[in-house]
Amino acid sequence: MASGKEIRTKILSVQNTRKITKAMEMVAASKMRKAQERMKAARPYGEKIRSMAADLSQAHSEYKHPFLARIDKVERAGLIVVTTDKGLCGGLNTNVLRLALGRMKEWDAAGVKNISVTCLGNKGLGFMQRMGAKVVSKITGMGDTPHLEKLIGPVKVLLDAFSAGELDVIFIAYTRFVNTMKQEPVLEQLLPLNSEQLREEKSNSWDYLYEPDAKLVVDELLLRYVEALVYQSVAENMASEQSARMVAMKAASDNAGTVIKDLQMIYNKTRQAAITKEIAEIVSGAAAV
Repeated sequence: MASGKEIRTKILSVQNTRKITKAMEMVAASKMRKAQERMKAARPYGEKIRSMAADLSQAHSEYKHPFLARIDKVERAGLIVVTTDKGLCGGLNTNVLRLALGRMKEWDAAGVKNISVTCLGNKGLGFMQRMGAKVVSKITGMGDTPHLEKLIGPVKVLLDAFSAGELDVIFIAYTRFVNTMKQEPVLEQLLPLNSEQLREEKSNSWDYLYEPDAKLVVDELLLRYVEALVYQSVAENMASEQSARMVAMKAASDNAGTVIKDLQMIYNKTRQAAITKEIAEIVSGAAAV
């Protein structure tokens, strides 16, 4: 059995750890509220531009954007993986990376040999590099606030490859925020756009009048749609990150409290045994005299 001094040292160590996890829990709770506000503020714009893109996908325009092309067979694929830069957020990154890896294995089994990956976040970058994936672009150190001007650069590498016909399909994997206690990994098709992917069920067809011309309007609208979807994905992932970290740090603080109670009980038993032993030695010495 460990001595009383060793147990006291362990108790102090766990108490210091609990102070750190409690502070991290409070910081994550504060950041979570801000992240949720940014995420909710971006949703109306994303929903509106999604609806416009859905209408455009069914319009009979004289100009068809490459993003609206239909691909019968996928031979070259692109994947955008959105993860966090930091850890200590439970199984958040593990779940989304497992989902992305499962899709990559499906592509490999289907004969898709060219898979290009864009990593938004340090954890996803490290995982893909260890797996030997073809990482064509990346961004790390995104901070707590998503900035579109920083995100669109790495993503544009895949968008340009798709427009040039070098990729047949692009997917994006991220963690969607449901509530504080629940975040779910999501894998969505980013390109090409179609009515099913846009979740629009419309039986009528749409025709538009474009000013100044169809190419300029359609190019700008679809680019804004893709940017909005990427920004929304990162905002959702950041809100999920702070929620998962808050819950994980609360669980760590609670577990530390349980460990401290157990150690204090062991310390009390050890101390009581030492006192009993001393009393027995005194009584034995007195009896011998």
